[in-house]
Amino acid sequence: MAKAEIYQIKVTLKGVRPPIWRRIQVSSNTSLAHFHDILQVTMGWLGGHLHMFTASGESYSSAPFYDPDPSFLQELGAKDGNHVKLNKLVAGEDYKMLYEYDFGDGWEHVVLVEKILPMTPDAKLPVCIKGKRACPPEDVGGTWGYEEFLEAIKDPNHPEHEMYAEWLDNDFDPEVFDKDVVNTMLQGAE
Repeated sequence: MAKAEIYQIKVTLKGVRPPIWRRIQVSSNTSLAHFHDILQVTMGWLGGHLHMFTASGESYSSAPFYDPDPSFLQELGAKDGNHVKLNKLVAGEDYKMLYEYDFGDGWEHVVLVEKILPMTPDAKLPVCIKGKRACPPEDVGGTWGYEEFLEAIKDPNHPEHEMYAEWLDNDFDPEVFDKDVVNTMLQGAE
C-alpha cells in the first residue's frame, strides 16, 4: 500500500454563477466510494441519486445505498469505484476529474487536486477548509432549474414563490456556507 498523503482538493459546481465551491483535504488512500460520500456531505447533497467519476478517460461509480446491486455499473459503462483509491488515479498536483451527481439534474463538479501534502500524525481527515455559497437543493432541476428557483424565492410575487418557500421551510440562503457544520458532519460520518 502506498504511503498516505493529503490531497487538497477544490470542488467546483459547474454552470452556476457566482460559483459554488469547496476546498477539502482527504487522504490519498480514500476510495472513490468513500470520496463520493465525502463530496455529498461537503457540497450539501443528500445522496439519493446515482453518481459517476470520470478520470483519465475512465468512468467509476458505486452502488447506491438504496440498491446495493452493482449490475447497473455495466449499463453506465462504469467500473466499480468501491476499491479504487484516489492515489491510483491522481497523477499529481493540478490533476482534474469530473464528478457527476444526479443524472436527472446533471450536477457536474470539477474536482481539482491543488496540492499534495505530507501526511501528519495529527491530521483529522477529511476536512473542509473553505467554501463559498450554499449547495442547490436536491431535485431543483439542474442549473436551469436552480436559476428559476433563485428568482422565485427572491420575489414574493413570483407565481412559484410560495411553493418553494414551503418546500424549503423558508430557510434557504444561497449565499450561506458553514464549514463548521460540514466538518461536524464529516467527523460524524467517519
